[in-house]
Amino acid sequence: MKKYGWIAAGGAFLLAFSVMLEGDAAKITGLITGQSAFVDAKDLKPGMFRKIAVSDLPDPGTATPAGTKSIPRGDMMPQVPAGFKVELYAHDDLKAPRQIRTAPNGDLFVAEEQPGMILVIHDNKGKAEISTFASGLGGPFGINFYPVGPNPQWVYVGNNASVVRFAYKNGDLKATGMPETLVSDLPPAGNHRTRDLVFTKDGKNMLVAVGSADNVSGGKASNEHRANVLEYTPEGKFVKIYASGIRNPVGLAINPTTGELWTSVNERDDLGNNLVPDYITSVKEGGFYGWPWFYIGQHEDPRAKPDFNGKDKVLLPRQSDKTIDKVTAPDVLIQAHSASLGLTFYEGTQFPAEYRGDIFAAEHGSWNRTPISGREVVRVPLTKGKSNGVYEDFLTGFVMPDGSSWGRVTGVATGKDGALYVTDDQSNSIWKVSYIGK
Repeated sequence: MKKYGWIAAGGAFLLAFSVMLEGDAAKITGLITGQSAFVDAKDLKPGMFRKIAVSDLPDPGTATPAGTKSIPRGDMMPQVPAGFKVELYAHDDLKAPRQIRTAPNGDLFVAEEQPGMILVIHDNKGKAEISTFASGLGGPFGINFYPVGPNPQWVYVGNNASVVRFAYKNGDLKATGMPETLVSDLPPAGNHRTRDLVFTKDGKNMLVAVGSADNVSGGKASNEHRANVLEYTPEGKFVKIYASGIRNPVGLAINPTTGELWTSVNERDDLGNNLVPDYITSVKEGGFYGWPWFYIGQHEDPRAKPDFNGKDKVLLPRQSDKTIDKVTAPDVLIQAHSASLGLTFYEGTQFPAEYRGDIFAAEHGSWNRTPISGREVVRVPLTKGKSNGVYEDFLTGFVMPDGSSWGRVTGVATGKDGALYVTDDQSNSIWKVSYIGK
């Protein structure tokens, strides 16, 4: 069980974070809260816990673009908490690897958006062997396997404007036929181009993430079926808008225990260096998360103007149910402009028991904050599938002391070996994080 106790320290509050395992000694570390939870990415250290509360949010202001300098990796390596090790798992022949998913047989499927490719990485005695599964795709990002379970028949791919699938059986390293297009009318690029997809735990429905076309909008027609999670049948028939008002839900994941949908979200820009927090949250079916009129619960965006129907000031039909009292607040607030992307639930047994069922998410880092944020993998501890808003800086070290950056994490997957695999689309790498003990 997890126990908590508050301690005042240095103008901030530290929370004694104790994870008690049966027969094991307690593990205690500190939780940073209040204004101290906002941090410069160059100062991130693995193993630190932080919590951003709604009461910590500043008033709307103006953000300062960072203009971060990108540098070659050289011999730099990320940092992990004590008891873990990180190694460079794959690097050669990768071109900005993005989303990563583990096939039931343990192969890693990786999307490369710009080349339009899906790669398969097969582990041969600890060595990554890379094959091109499919090419010529239109901005692929989302990858998943269907039917749900150990013996899928299809690999589904979320392209920028479509969902396609390839016939597949465990162990296939190359697609054996042409893709079948199931959904052909997803809203195209706009400002947000990723289209992640997952299947519900029972396998009856497919959920597809579509981000907004812009930063702040009054409900323009260009955002029809955007800033939503859309629900389809596995055959591609549209069912409904599963959840709405989510500015850019990049990563999707199903909690394997509870069956809940979770997402990692890029919130809006230009309201301040510490506003608006990105977030990781469970997603309520039918839930409305505020965009574009509100953020983080019932905070009004001063720039957003609702569309009214003439002089009678009645909201247009598509907005009539989007009132302030209908807004759902997210579960975990991540530092603003961290650009939260891929996420995974840890289902392995290699890490200590306290990590099982927790979330790991890639914070890619945005351009819209000074000092910069993100560029790390965070862990969200869960208790019976629920979060209390705490997250841990887990994989860090991608930013140099002068603020220059050599890596940006994008996707996270739990390998069949229980290690964590992380894509890095700046240094064109895949990192492997393993547990080695105290």
